Amino acid sequence: MLALQAGLINTGAFMACQRFVSHVTGFATHFGIFSSQGDYGHAAGILAVPVFFLFGSMISAHFIDLPLQQKKIPNYPVVFGLILLLNFVLLGIGIFGGFGEFGSPFHAPQSYGLIALACLICGVQNATVTTVSRSVIRTTHLTGLTTDLGVGLIRVLNKNVMPDKMAEREAKANWARIWIIVFFGLGCMVGGLAFSRFGYWGFSLPTLLSAWMAIQIQFRYNH
Repeated sequence: MLALQAGLINTGAFMACQRFVSHVTGFATHFGIFSSQGDYGHAAGILAVPVFFLFGSMISAHFIDLPLQQKKIPNYPVVFGLILLLNFVLLGIGIFGGFGEFGSPFHAPQSYGLIALACLICGVQNATVTTVSRSVIRTTHLTGLTTDLGVGLIRVLNKNVMPDKMAEREAKANWARIWIIVFFGLGCMVGGLAFSRFGYWGFSLPTLLSAWMAIQIQFRYNH
């Protein structure tokens, strides 16, 4: 579900201002391009955006990883409640015109606000999944995940020469990786349809999805 949500958010942000939000490498590339063109204002702005991804990861680490390291119960309700709140804020600002016209080129100051907020959401959820899966699973981008899948497939195909139970663990992880890739792609496809027709209202889909996940987490946490 988090991969589905990430696909929706990435698609919405890209269609809104022609920039992806969870690909930190891409921000470094744009920084180099803007700098080479002497556009130092945009270069500084685009370099600042990944800081929000980092900040989101730190928030997640405070509520999830830190308690785990202290042998305490992670505070999942706070993290998933925050994801819901941020999605709601993203939706609200968008439909009330705070990010400018949907689909406008990436040059308006509002565009930085849009991708920064989306980066913050992706940072929170990606760090959460990374922590609980012990760095096996990530949900907001596919580069590392596809690499891990390739390595995992070779380990499974050569299980006779692998250490005990490694192939079995990798087989389970590979299925999780495959489903994440599928659902990320599904989110992008559904998002493409929704955002092309409804503009910023398309962000209601990840908002509703995050609400459902927050309710499920709260129920499980209390029981």
